[in-house]
Amino acid sequence: MSDIKRTSTDRANESVSRTKNIGAILLESFKKDTMLYILVIVYIFFLILTKGGIFRSSSFTELVNQNTYVYIIGTGMLMCMLTGGNIDLSCGSFVCLLGALGGIFMVLKGVSAGVSILLMLAIGIAYGTLLGWLIAYVHIPPWIATLAGYLAFRGLGTSILQNNSATSSLSPIPVEFRDVFYGRIFPTKEGEMNWPCFIAGIVAAAVIVTVILVNRKNRVKKGYEVESIGKTYVKCGIGCAVILLLMTKLALGGGIPTSLLWVVGIVLTYNFITSRTTIGRHFYVVGGNIEAARLSGVNTRRIMFIAYLNMAVLTSIATMTVISRSQSANSFIGNNFEMDAISACVVGGVSASGGSGTVLDMVIGATLIGIINLGMSLISLDANYQSVVKGFVLLAAVVFDILSHKRKK
Repeated sequence: MSDIKRTSTDRANESVSRTKNIGAILLESFKKDTMLYILVIVYIFFLILTKGGIFRSSSFTELVNQNTYVYIIGTGMLMCMLTGGNIDLSCGSFVCLLGALGGIFMVLKGVSAGVSILLMLAIGIAYGTLLGWLIAYVHIPPWIATLAGYLAFRGLGTSILQNNSATSSLSPIPVEFRDVFYGRIFPTKEGEMNWPCFIAGIVAAAVIVTVILVNRKNRVKKGYEVESIGKTYVKCGIGCAVILLLMTKLALGGGIPTSLLWVVGIVLTYNFITSRTTIGRHFYVVGGNIEAARLSGVNTRRIMFIAYLNMAVLTSIATMTVISRSQSANSFIGNNFEMDAISACVVGGVSASGGSGTVLDMVIGATLIGIINLGMSLISLDANYQSVVKGFVLLAAVVFDILSHKRKK
């Protein structure tokens, strides 16, 4: 009889212990991926508020197209912030200036799409070279050097548009140019299943699973600490579900937007650079302690130069996506782009003091900002209140970042 009681007690204790372990795992997961959980919660909130409107196929397509520039410029801003919390205040105004010049090339001068792309990239490289030189070698503080561009470029871009157009706008942007940055791959009618898009989703999901499992296997071989195989399978399952959901919605929305290809290409490239290359690790070292990095043999000037040259190049690409989407070059494009990029980084968990953060963190932050923007638009919230909401979200992210660092210490 006592054995039966002991067995019942043991089972009860095991059940309580198992419950505590699950709770501990969930708590640990929440601490590690807080912004990911918040992203899901915010999406569900707007799903209820919009009565399912944010779940429509058109909403997924709009989320991608509307926030392409945030992902691209946010990637460049991340590289700047890694060097010690430095930022680029001029990127939004440079979008306005470069868009105006692109409009001159294509609309007024009749320059072909291919040549216009090369000219715009060349201007971006020239500006990035000058900016990087001023910051890295003349030692002008980044915020001052980029503030000058913030003040000058929008005025210059607006002036160019006003002198060449009665409406301060140049349009239409040639179709050949738009298709490169704002077209679709194998387009179909909305509501009709786009099979190439859906198959691409299956392939992408398979690649993600393979990469995760191979990375885990390699870490085990090298004797590194790895998460349990159960957690790995859960991560694979969630990743596949998200990818397949996104690609199914895009498939029903008309196909893969070319803007998504630009975002994926840039994000994967910079994720590889920051996580797998020596120069990528140097960005983190410089941001952690620039003097220690210099004494260790890291060329800190070169890192700063590359950061701002890189920022200008990515801003040039973002400009092309923006004028393609608006189908014109006007004085309003680029407004607050720098703030959106900074918000994406900070909300995603990139350290405001530098040396910490990943490209995937920025992607999560940009997606969260994008969902908030789209959700507020769908419920027709006043633009002024939208700014208030985004301001509070940014402040909450910074407070959370500071508290997290204090808790770790």
